[in-house]
Amino acid sequence: MHKQVEAIIENIEKVMIGKREVAELSVVALLSGGHVLLEDVPGVGKTMMVKALAKSVSAEFKRIQFTPDLLPSDVIGVSIYNPKILQFEFRPGPIVGNIILADEINRTSPKTQSALLESMEEASVTIDGETLQIARPFFVMATQNPIEYEGTYPLPEAQLDRFLLKIKMGYPTAQEEVEVLRRAANDEPIVHLTPVISIDELLELQREVRNVYLEDSVKSYIVQLARATRTVSEVYLGVSPRASIALMKAAQAYAKMQDRDYVKPDDVQYLAPFVFGHRIILKPEARYEGVTTEEIVNRIINKSVIPIKRYAEQ
Repeated sequence: MHKQVEAIIENIEKVMIGKREVAELSVVALLSGGHVLLEDVPGVGKTMMVKALAKSVSAEFKRIQFTPDLLPSDVIGVSIYNPKILQFEFRPGPIVGNIILADEINRTSPKTQSALLESMEEASVTIDGETLQIARPFFVMATQNPIEYEGTYPLPEAQLDRFLLKIKMGYPTAQEEVEVLRRAANDEPIVHLTPVISIDELLELQREVRNVYLEDSVKSYIVQLARATRTVSEVYLGVSPRASIALMKAAQAYAKMQDRDYVKPDDVQYLAPFVFGHRIILKPEARYEGVTTEEIVNRIINKSVIPIKRYAEQ
């Protein structure tokens, strides 16, 4: 694995036990300039994962605790009149930062959720007709609880589409949970976490990711998988071309993490369920039967024609 990437993941593992895959996928999104939606039950370490990633990178960290009474201005900022200069001044909100934790994003109203759309897509905020660019890197990691639905507002499809990946944490094994207790017995491990990569190094990695090579056959393979989601009988709405772009960018980042300068079909297959899963809308009868979007994507991958040109020997 790439030396700097390995350093980030090892740093996160000082806090998070048995969550290497989640850490790797989070770094995939960070390197590709995307955002992550972390979904799982309370207490499995979603917020801690974001904090550990933020502390591993020497970047500005902001946290937004979403509540039903949160307003869009509480997120993007507000213009305040300054009597000294007889003008309004813009005071940026917590969304203006490098690494943003959007905690329990489904507990706020759709109006406030929509305030994130522009910033997540274009890394900018607009208020009173003026647009403010958010400094790079800009990375949003949102958490939500899929169990308690009372007082929550499900994210609309347009909002979900802004997240590059959707990841589930899962419970630790018995052995891992014992290790969690051992580390937490005296002090919180995250207190002692220090940055292992600077902003300039991270920006350079992001630039290198964009130069990772994709052969035309791999691009066609991505499109093949995306188009297949639109023809499955259990699916009401398949993924959009934005999802194809997201899978391409994620595959480039994953290849760079493996210290490769080209993308393999294996990269696409591994990442497709995380990129496509939350973008697919199932028909009601499929949901009643317990079908999941991950199952749909894996079924499509198993039936797909894999481009093998130049990859059999590598």
